[in-house]
Amino acid sequence: MLFNSYIFIIGFLPVVLLFYYLLIRMDNRYYAKAFLVLASLFFYSYWEIAYLPILLTTIIFNFVVSKLMNKTEEVKRKKTLLIIGIIFNVGLLCYFKYMDFFIININNVFESNLSLLGLALPLGLSFITFQKIAFLVDTYRGETKGYHILDYAFFVTFFPQLISGPIVHHKEIIPQITDRKNFLVHYNNIASGLYIFAVGLFKKVIIADTFAKWANEGYNNVANLGLYDSWITTLSYTIQLYFDFSGYCDMAIGLALLFNIRLPINFNSPYKSLDIQDFWRRWHMTLGRFFTQYVYIPLGGSRRGKARTYINIFIIFFLSGFWHGAGWTFIIWGAMHGIASVICRFWKGFNIPLPKIVAWFITFLFVHIAWVFFRAPDVVTAKLMIHNMFNFSEFVFPPGIATLLNEWLGTSFTTTIGYYFNLNMVIWVGAAILFVVTAKNSIEKMELFKPTYTNAIIISLMTVASLLYLTRVSEFLYFNF
Repeated sequence: MLFNSYIFIIGFLPVVLLFYYLLIRMDNRYYAKAFLVLASLFFYSYWEIAYLPILLTTIIFNFVVSKLMNKTEEVKRKKTLLIIGIIFNVGLLCYFKYMDFFIININNVFESNLSLLGLALPLGLSFITFQKIAFLVDTYRGETKGYHILDYAFFVTFFPQLISGPIVHHKEIIPQITDRKNFLVHYNNIASGLYIFAVGLFKKVIIADTFAKWANEGYNNVANLGLYDSWITTLSYTIQLYFDFSGYCDMAIGLALLFNIRLPINFNSPYKSLDIQDFWRRWHMTLGRFFTQYVYIPLGGSRRGKARTYINIFIIFFLSGFWHGAGWTFIIWGAMHGIASVICRFWKGFNIPLPKIVAWFITFLFVHIAWVFFRAPDVVTAKLMIHNMFNFSEFVFPPGIATLLNEWLGTSFTTTIGYYFNLNMVIWVGAAILFVVTAKNSIEKMELFKPTYTNAIIISLMTVASLLYLTRVSEFLYFNF
């Protein structure tokens, strides 16, 4: 059940809201929370009911381990329980997400013929794993005492963030669902939630899925792409991913607000960044927060000298790449960002700021090129795409531009017709990039939002336009991770 589907928008969501607020009207917080947990489990099992026992097992296991840690004062026993919990969660993720990757590489190295397991990754397992590990670590630190299993289950399963994040922290969610004030009808939250959900739906259905068609067409025919075609293809994906993930984050925040829950901001205009560190403070912010708090700092952070700091920075980005997917393309993508982040930190040590436009261009160009590895199905395809992008020896003007130049300047530029290139696509790509680097983002607009008739009309128009295009329903890209 996708956020951008008829069954969710006109079926699941209205029914859940109706029954939730009926329970609130009856002043029964316990049953309201229990109902949302059951609704979230239904939402999850709608994808594949076979994954439900896995989710329930992990919830019970992690809660029991946390309770056992809270009941003991013996540090060694606590540490043992923590290690067991982490091994269980990481082991489960590795089994479903990486086992076939390991088998393929073992077969390649040792020329063996081990059979692949053909396992499908249970939806949301990557995100849920990090939430549960953070919970166990905080339990070890004595920060989770007094939590009820229903509150823990709500924290893990709350459907707006269950599949693709944000990676929420228990201190962000559980205090909200234990606060009596959040079990009232807050019309401003409902209005803001509908607004940001409509914006996110529009981003996904109208913008991201449009650019997805161009990106997919190009990536499916990399060998036929020329210089211009390859740039249009890769820029289309860069824009698609931006609006796809941004749209999902907006929709998740909007859905949560309908239930008076505020999720953390996970996306903050990353293409406006002036360096790669700034980019990662804006892109998938809760993932960066997890790696910083639970990997980078425990490794020593920046407290053990420059060399160790650079190593720690590289490690977290390497792990981030591998977390995103079981493939060498993701590992290379993570390593690229790790190296770029080390260079960025090293450069800042000289205190020589670049002009803003130069800093932005270098950052955007690097992020864009790195996305090629993120999107390509394999390393060979990624290398071929980058070769096409910088193969200036075959420079020719595309038909539209060549015609215009010849008419305006009286020149006789020759041209070839690319695989699917046309001048309109250049305009759309350019307009999209200009918009994301200059306009206020949706979160900034939501903070200024007022429930006026004008905004009601805007919400309605965006929603209707999106609903008309739901016939081309597609999954959010981060569902794959």
